[in-house]
Amino acid sequence: MPDADPVLLELYRHRLEGVADEMGVTLRRTSHSPNIKERLDFSCAVFDGGGALVAQAAHIPVHLGAMPASVDAARAAVDAWAEGDVVILNDPYAGGTHLPDVTMVSPVFVGTADAPSFFVASRAHHADVGGMTPGSLPLATELVQEGTIIPPVKLVDGGTRNDALLRTLLRNVRTPEERRGDLSAQRAAHTVGAERLQALAEAHGANEVTTYARHLQAYSERRTRAALSDWPAGTYAFADDVEVGDADPATIRVAATVQGDAITFDFDGTGDAVDGNLNAVLPITKSACYYVVQGLTRGDIPGNAGSLVPVSVTAPEGCLVNAEAPHAVAGGNVETSQRIVDTVLGALAQALPDRVPAAGQGTMNNLTLGGTRPERTEDVASGLRPGGSPFAYYETIGGGMGAHADGDGLSGVHVHMTNTLNTPVEALEQTYPFRIVAYRLRPGSGGAGLFRGGDGLVRVYELLVPTTATMLSTRRNRGPWGRNGGKPGAPGRTVLIHPDGREEELPAHVSRTLPAGSRVRVETPGGGGFGTPADKDAS
Repeated sequence: MPDADPVLLELYRHRLEGVADEMGVTLRRTSHSPNIKERLDFSCAVFDGGGALVAQAAHIPVHLGAMPASVDAARAAVDAWAEGDVVILNDPYAGGTHLPDVTMVSPVFVGTADAPSFFVASRAHHADVGGMTPGSLPLATELVQEGTIIPPVKLVDGGTRNDALLRTLLRNVRTPEERRGDLSAQRAAHTVGAERLQALAEAHGANEVTTYARHLQAYSERRTRAALSDWPAGTYAFADDVEVGDADPATIRVAATVQGDAITFDFDGTGDAVDGNLNAVLPITKSACYYVVQGLTRGDIPGNAGSLVPVSVTAPEGCLVNAEAPHAVAGGNVETSQRIVDTVLGALAQALPDRVPAAGQGTMNNLTLGGTRPERTEDVASGLRPGGSPFAYYETIGGGMGAHADGDGLSGVHVHMTNTLNTPVEALEQTYPFRIVAYRLRPGSGGAGLFRGGDGLVRVYELLVPTTATMLSTRRNRGPWGRNGGKPGAPGRTVLIHPDGREEELPAHVSRTLPAGSRVRVETPGGGGFGTPADKDAS
């Protein structure tokens, strides 16, 4: 392969990242659910013909780091690719993460090649895919309870949609028309991605485009190895706990070994998979480790397969962070991924004390609400929100970011493995039969220190119809840790306010069917402080 022209290399970086960005814009604009359209709970990426990541949009870390496993699973399931193919999957034990994250993979043919030169992929969190409770994040003990399981299979074969498969999928969810719209939006994003890659090949030649995709991967590997070679060699260990319902907390242990221009994360000693849904499959664990390394290597290194090569991740089979079927995994994607990040950062703080912040809120505060809209004449007549139709809402709620060596943590933001927006109150109240009666910062919840941790949020939902509410969260018993003498952030709380005004504090993992007039108040954790408070007083 000839040497890369540095100007062309930078151009192709932005051209290929632009393809993923435009896929994301298309997915957002054509989607139906507020979870995708408003919260942006989706990710898009471009892969080469061998299934290696080439470019990604600035979407969700927990999606993107695990998406290569989905592309590998799709490629393994298809003997021969054709123009117009779309493979769909969500099986966590066959390339997925958790069941609500539905992934699609499509081949892209450029020039005269008989085999795909690229693949485009999207992953979107669908607000309901069936299962025990609305929103498909139930307090399950095995995977089949969490929703419809989709192994890698062609939803579209050579441009022809498999309507029997689509009908089967839609029959097994609570909100079929919303799901139909969001699946169509993913297909539209793939069409745009394929068209943009083919246009690049027509304008500049297929050979140049594929060659510079490889150049970008090689460049990212060189940059990442150069950054890692500046880290102090050694093995750095840390452990942190995850709350597991009423049981004892599960412990995650990691040993991070920096050697030369590479790093290995070994999770030996981590607790066994649990009976609940906080188990994580290995691609999630890898994704969390990749995220930390990419964040700490600094510099503007393109995120692709090359940047992942110097990072190795191992974990014992059957442990919490490398679960095996049929364990439930809905919470592993959203909660355990956050604690893996905290644990890895705790280890690397020993090597890079000025770069690693205190712990952020460490949870996504996953709230799902679902039920049936009331039968109202005006709704039926409008055709927009038919009376008696089911609804399913999902949201992650921001909190405090950990303070760091250069300043305070941010307040009321999503941290680490989630990168979504909040759903605007106007969008919620227009779509669902509940209202937001309070949404504000939680003053004083950030940990004290030379620099304070960011404050969490308070969000109060008033239910207008009988509703099944499920909260899946952590950092309720112990707040996020501080660093260098900084104090921990305040733990989170979930409070049920009964229609008669009586308040009841709920556990971290809870699912209840609540009467109309109930209110759910979510108080999210603050971030940990950095440095001793006495140092701040002295200054």
